[in-house]
Amino acid sequence: MSDHEQQQPAPRRGKVLEALARAERKVFTRPAPKSANAQVKFLLTRAKGSTKALAERLGVSRRTVERYRAGKLTKPQNRLQAALVEETESEWQPQVRAQARAQASTSRGMMVEVTAYFGFTCTGSSDDGRERQITTDISPTYVKQILELQEAGATEEDLHPIVAEAITESYFTEWGTRADGLRADFTSVSSISLRF
Repeated sequence: MSDHEQQQPAPRRGKVLEALARAERKVFTRPAPKSANAQVKFLLTRAKGSTKALAERLGVSRRTVERYRAGKLTKPQNRLQAALVEETESEWQPQVRAQARAQASTSRGMMVEVTAYFGFTCTGSSDDGRERQITTDISPTYVKQILELQEAGATEEDLHPIVAEAITESYFTEWGTRADGLRADFTSVSSISLRF
């Protein structure tokens, strides 16, 4: 069996986690490396030259990493290509990402655009749940909680309640000025986009 055939499938992230990753990519001031060779070389610098560490991270053999570094292999299969892109972008421009995250969690907040099924819990409410498309700001307090959960390795299920609470506060209760006691849960997320 070749190294390519032994590759494990890439783990899938949920829609909220993927939206956070896309939001971070949008703050890059320079494009990340595109070719497999350049991505491997960049990731090796981040792994302090350890082909073993990078191979484990990518789910391939050391020999495969060495071949890409040397330019003997140039066109990775889809799973490896996705892993290279994800790992490169997760390591690319850490200071730029950190600055955007810090500003969002202390002063600016974030913009969320979501299409999902929203259900409500409120005394005397006759508004049944339904799919809605909502665009609203999330306060820095919630952004901080969301980013801390993401850094702690939270799952999609861990993030849904806090995102729903943030949307409830800014969109449905308008920062506590109406619909006191309303709680919105969202499920069946069709799409979500976040912007720092």
